[in-house]
Amino acid sequence: MNLAALDLNLLVALDALLRESSVSRAALRIGLSQPATSHALQRLRDLLGDPLLVRTGARMELTPRALALQAPLALALDQVRGLFTPDVFDAGRSERQFRLMMPDLAVELLMPSLMAKVTRAAPNIRIDVVPWRGPAIFHAEFARTIDMVISIGDAFKGFHRQLLYTDSDALAVRRGHPAGARLSKRETFLSARHVAVVLRGQSEDLIDNWLRSKGWERRIALVVPSYIEALHVAARTDLVAFVPRRLISALARPLGLTTVAPPLDPGVDEQYMFYPTRAQVEPGSIWLRTLMLQTGRELGGGPVRKTAAS
Repeated sequence: MNLAALDLNLLVALDALLRESSVSRAALRIGLSQPATSHALQRLRDLLGDPLLVRTGARMELTPRALALQAPLALALDQVRGLFTPDVFDAGRSERQFRLMMPDLAVELLMPSLMAKVTRAAPNIRIDVVPWRGPAIFHAEFARTIDMVISIGDAFKGFHRQLLYTDSDALAVRRGHPAGARLSKRETFLSARHVAVVLRGQSEDLIDNWLRSKGWERRIALVVPSYIEALHVAARTDLVAFVPRRLISALARPLGLTTVAPPLDPGVDEQYMFYPTRAQVEPGSIWLRTLMLQTGRELGGGPVRKTAAS
């Protein structure tokens, strides 16, 4: 078919005919006369080689070809209309729902401050946080449902990333722990009993992989699936949690925790915000990313860097 010769108004007429299954009701829907709508139907029949609407008794019914056209035609027209829709996002009136994926430590550090900003600017917006899932099980169908990911690394294909904040790992122990500051010594650290954090999609705590590269092997007494759980256990036992320092600081007072420097310098961790390439210039996504970046900077994340899609 020569698209240059196609009258796009015919697609509007076809959409109305498919929705109404009636020439007269379709005419009312699109503001045409009944003869003009009948003429459009005939042109569509000629173009598509299908009657589209057939009489069955006292009413008209859609042909199988017409039924098959309903969904793709509606989607195509929505996309065409979108080309001429002003690119704006009214946060104050929006009732949009965003879906974010992040580990529990990011929820603890970011979401209270982010939600305060969202509530002030967009009280009707809803944010759903789903549990963090590793890149290995981050399949394409699932990725299409996600508006933002907070994670380390760069393994989320089809997503852009921006540095959100930096952190480093430290030891968390309860106040009054018998080893206390001596855990900064190699011997005490290695003889202590530790609680490891193995997130979904991981085979071991990333700390243990890093320690092994240095020739160290700590004693794991307990494995839990989240950082928050590790800190709660450390607060009520003599187990040691090797976790992000900012998280320890955030929960030190309510949980009665103390931060101890580890015997090896763990370096700097970079926590990133990932967003899908499809949303790069989408106003709602830009709005939420701006608030998230502000929240990250409040943590002291340093200069924001941006990289291309993974």
